[in-house]
Amino acid sequence: MGPICWYSLLILGLFLEGINGQLNGWLQAHATFYGANQNPSTLGGACGYDNTFHAGFGVHTTAVSGALFRNGEACGACYQVMCDFKADPKWCLRRGVVTLTTTNFCPANNNGGWCDPPRHHFDMSMPAFLRIAKQGNEGIVPVLYRRVACKRRGGVHFTLRGQSNFSLIMISNVGGSGDIEAAWVRGSRSRSWVPMRRNWGANWQSNVDLRSQTLSFKLTLVDGKTLEFFNVVPSTWRFGQTFSSQNQFS
Repeated sequence: MGPICWYSLLILGLFLEGINGQLNGWLQAHATFYGANQNPSTLGGACGYDNTFHAGFGVHTTAVSGALFRNGEACGACYQVMCDFKADPKWCLRRGVVTLTTTNFCPANNNGGWCDPPRHHFDMSMPAFLRIAKQGNEGIVPVLYRRVACKRRGGVHFTLRGQSNFSLIMISNVGGSGDIEAAWVRGSRSRSWVPMRRNWGANWQSNVDLRSQTLSFKLTLVDGKTLEFFNVVPSTWRFGQTFSSQNQFS
């Protein structure tokens, strides 16, 4: 193939890459920040994380638009985000990059807002936003982002919520892709895994009475990886308690 053909293929490739809004695996989006007057650890929002520190995420968290939130499936997913310095050198920090965990939903206003579909948007905690943009910008900055693996300390966390025979399991501190596709529970009085369904955000609902049983869990992430967590919760558990597993997704 001659040099002209190679050059034509290169131009075509760059053209198609531009159409898809991608640059070496990075996607284009925009970012703002919220919760400036709030404790950043309380921005658990639509995912149901009461405290993002206790959930294992720290304060570098974000709400995402519906195109990214996927009806709650994205809760716990990690993104690497950097300000697009070439597009906005006035407000972007050069080489400023931050890794975020999805903990909230940025709702559409259906009036041309940044979180309206099909836009990809990150409404970040203020500490995270200031890792990529200069302080004083109360507006919006262009960013590039990509999915990355979540690196967590310790095991997966299971928080038991509910009352009587109604149980909600809030699952957090999940490594790997971070976003859960399916979950099961097994009490010590059962020999089989019982599927749970997502009630909202990171909260999974069980339709069986789990009281006074040792509990095990099985999780499948969106990337297809599955792990089993045996005897994580003792039979003496109470609603409101959180238990950590010994194993973790990588």
